[in-house]
Amino acid sequence: MWVRGIRGATTVERDDREEILTATAELLRGIVEANGVVPEDICSVLVTTTHDLISAFPAVAIRELAGWELVPLMCALEIPVQPSLPRCIRLLVQVNTMRTQSEIRHIYMNEAKKLRPDIADAGAPQG
Repeated sequence: MWVRGIRGATTVERDDREEILTATAELLRGIVEANGVVPEDICSVLVTTTHDLISAFPAVAIRELAGWELVPLMCALEIPVQPSLPRCIRLLVQVNTMRTQSEIRHIYMNEAKKLRPDIADAGAPQG
Protein backbone atom coordinates (compact mmCIF):
# COMPACT_ATOMS: atom_id res chain seq x y z
CA MET A 1 0.00 0.00 0.00
CA TRP A 2 1.19 3.51 -0.82
CA VAL A 3 0.31 7.04 0.22
CA ARG A 4 -0.88 8.89 -2.87
CA GLY A 5 -1.99 12.46 -3.35
CA ILE A 6 -5.20 13.22 -5.18
CA ARG A 7 -5.56 16.78 -6.44
CA GLY A 8 -8.75 18.64 -7.04
CA ALA A 9 -9.92 22.18 -7.58
CA THR A 10 -13.10 24.10 -8.17
CA THR A 11 -14.27 27.68 -8.30
CA VAL A 12 -17.22 29.60 -6.94
CA GLU A 13 -19.05 32.53 -8.51
CA ARG A 14 -18.80 34.74 -5.42
CA ASP A 15 -17.39 34.90 -1.90
CA ASP A 16 -20.40 33.41 -0.15
CA ARG A 17 -20.31 31.00 2.80
CA GLU A 18 -22.90 28.56 1.46
CA GLU A 19 -21.44 28.59 -2.04
CA ILE A 20 -17.94 27.85 -0.68
CA LEU A 21 -19.18 25.02 1.53
CA THR A 22 -21.34 23.49 -1.21
CA ALA A 23 -18.53 23.62 -3.79
CA THR A 24 -16.03 22.10 -1.35
CA ALA A 25 -18.34 19.19 -0.49
CA GLU A 26 -19.08 18.61 -4.18
CA LEU A 27 -15.36 18.55 -5.01
CA LEU A 28 -14.53 16.12 -2.22
CA ARG A 29 -17.41 13.84 -3.22
CA GLY A 30 -16.09 13.86 -6.79
CA ILE A 31 -12.59 12.90 -5.64
CA VAL A 32 -13.92 10.14 -3.37
CA GLU A 33 -16.23 8.68 -6.02
CA ALA A 34 -13.70 8.81 -8.85
CA ASN A 35 -11.06 7.07 -6.73
CA GLY A 36 -13.16 4.66 -4.70
CA VAL A 37 -11.91 5.82 -1.30
CA VAL A 38 -13.61 6.10 2.08
CA PRO A 39 -12.69 8.35 5.03
CA GLU A 40 -10.75 5.52 6.70
CA ASP A 41 -8.38 5.48 3.68
CA ILE A 42 -7.58 9.20 4.06
CA CYS A 43 -4.33 10.28 5.73
CA SER A 44 -5.13 13.99 5.60
CA VAL A 45 -6.60 16.75 3.46
CA LEU A 46 -4.90 20.06 2.69
CA VAL A 47 -7.39 22.73 1.64
CA THR A 48 -6.33 26.02 0.07
CA THR A 49 -8.28 29.02 -1.15
CA THR A 50 -7.36 32.09 -3.09
CA HIS A 51 -7.13 35.38 -1.17
CA ASP A 52 -10.57 36.51 -2.39
CA LEU A 53 -12.47 33.81 -0.45
CA ILE A 54 -12.88 34.90 3.16
CA SER A 55 -16.49 34.02 4.04
CA ALA A 56 -15.90 30.43 5.22
CA PHE A 57 -13.31 27.81 6.04
CA PRO A 58 -13.87 25.17 3.33
CA ALA A 59 -12.80 22.45 5.80
CA VAL A 60 -16.09 23.04 7.64
CA ALA A 61 -17.89 21.40 4.71
CA ILE A 62 -15.68 18.33 4.96
CA ARG A 63 -16.01 18.12 8.72
CA GLU A 64 -19.81 18.09 8.38
CA LEU A 65 -19.81 15.02 6.11
CA ALA A 66 -20.65 11.76 7.87
CA GLY A 67 -17.53 9.75 8.67
CA TRP A 68 -15.05 12.59 8.17
CA GLU A 69 -14.92 13.74 11.82
CA LEU A 70 -11.50 12.16 12.51
CA VAL A 71 -9.75 12.97 9.21
CA PRO A 72 -6.99 15.56 9.75
CA LEU A 73 -7.76 18.76 7.82
CA MET A 74 -5.67 21.89 7.28
CA CYS A 75 -6.65 25.13 5.54
CA ALA A 76 -4.13 27.50 3.99
CA LEU A 77 -4.01 30.49 1.67
CA GLU A 78 -2.92 29.90 -1.90
CA ILE A 79 0.18 31.84 -3.05
CA PRO A 80 -1.13 35.00 -4.79
CA VAL A 81 0.90 34.68 -7.99
CA GLN A 82 -0.61 36.72 -10.82
CA PRO A 83 -2.40 36.00 -12.96
CA SER A 84 -4.10 33.36 -10.87
CA LEU A 85 -7.54 31.85 -11.09
CA PRO A 86 -9.91 33.81 -8.81
CA ARG A 87 -12.28 32.33 -6.22
CA CYS A 88 -10.56 28.96 -6.34
CA ILE A 89 -10.67 26.15 -3.77
CA ARG A 90 -8.05 23.41 -4.02
CA LEU A 91 -7.83 20.06 -2.22
CA LEU A 92 -4.88 17.73 -1.82
CA VAL A 93 -6.27 14.48 -0.44
CA GLN A 94 -3.60 12.06 0.79
CA VAL A 95 -4.83 8.48 0.73
CA ASN A 96 -3.60 4.99 1.54
CA THR A 97 -4.19 3.00 -1.62
CA MET A 98 -3.04 0.16 -3.81
CA ARG A 99 -3.66 2.29 -6.92
CA THR A 100 -0.70 3.35 -9.03
CA GLN A 101 -0.09 7.03 -9.80
CA SER A 102 -1.56 6.53 -13.27
CA GLU A 103 -4.77 5.09 -11.78
CA ILE A 104 -5.40 8.13 -9.57
CA ARG A 105 -8.15 10.42 -10.89
CA HIS A 106 -7.65 14.11 -10.16
CA ILE A 107 -10.82 16.20 -10.25
CA TYR A 108 -11.12 19.72 -11.65
CA MET A 109 -14.51 21.39 -11.74
CA ASN A 110 -15.98 24.61 -13.07
CA GLU A 111 -13.40 27.25 -14.06
CA ALA A 112 -10.65 25.23 -12.33
CA LYS A 113 -10.60 22.91 -15.35
CA LYS A 114 -8.35 25.59 -16.88
CA LEU A 115 -5.65 24.78 -14.32
CA ARG A 116 -4.98 21.29 -15.68
CA PRO A 117 -6.75 20.78 -19.00
CA ASP A 118 -4.55 17.74 -19.61
CA ILE A 119 -6.26 15.80 -16.78
CA ALA A 120 -9.39 17.82 -16.00
CA ASP A 121 -11.81 15.46 -17.72
CA ALA A 122 -10.13 12.15 -16.85
CA GLY A 123 -12.82 10.54 -14.73
CA ALA A 124 -14.18 13.85 -13.47
CA PRO A 125 -17.85 14.34 -12.76
CA GLN A 126 -19.30 17.20 -14.76
CA GLY A 127 -19.92 20.43 -12.88
